[in-house]
Amino acid sequence: MIPENLLYSASHEWLSLEDGVGTVGITHFAQEQLGDLTFVELPEIGRTVEAGEEIGALESVKAASEIYAPIAGEVVEVNPELENAPELVNEDPYGKGWMFKIKASAEPEELMDAAAYAERIAEEAH
Repeated sequence: MIPENLLYSASHEWLSLEDGVGTVGITHFAQEQLGDLTFVELPEIGRTVEAGEEIGALESVKAASEIYAPIAGEVVEVNPELENAPELVNEDPYGKGWMFKIKASAEPEELMDAAAYAERIAEEAH
């Protein structure tokens, strides 16, 4: 299940860009690889980041993983529900499990469409 309307990073974040503000989360594939999430560390509102910069972290029963900014900009909102319910990322990674919103300071670069991302995860699975 890879939504067609999103852009994807090589590090398995998704980006939905609307009116210059991007909503970011991790993909279904990424949450499956991590397993049941126990903690989500989100960025501070107001933080400015470059594309590809580490911006947060995830911890699960299996592993810990970084979250990277798929686009340069300023963090304008975080998902407050994840503090008490990190499992939302597992249950609904493209909906209620979104992580943060970023006001883009540049056009997205080096992000994949759904077809290219599907090819990438197929390669990783082999």
